[in-house]
Amino acid sequence: MHRFGIALAAAVFAVGGLGATAAAAASPGTPRVGGDKPPFPYADCVNAAKKNGESAAHAKWHCDELVKKGWVKRPKS
Repeated sequence: MHRFGIALAAAVFAVGGLGATAAAAASPGTPRVGGDKPPFPYADCVNAAKKNGESAAHAKWHCDELVKKGWVKRPKS
C-alpha cells in the first residue's frame, strides 16, 4: 500500500505538470515556482488516479489516504 501511495504521488507530480526541468533541478539556487513539492492539490490527485484507471470512489479513497499522510492538500468544501 505504501508503494502505491508513493506511485500515486509521483503520478500526481508528473500529470499535474509540476515536474521541474533538468536545468532547474540541476541549479539548487534557483527558486521553483508552483507546487512541485507536497502537499499537492486534491483535484490533481483525483485526476491522476482516474487517469491510471481507478474508479471515482477508489481515487477519492486513495487521495484521502494521501491527505492523512500530508502528500495532498485537503479538498475545499
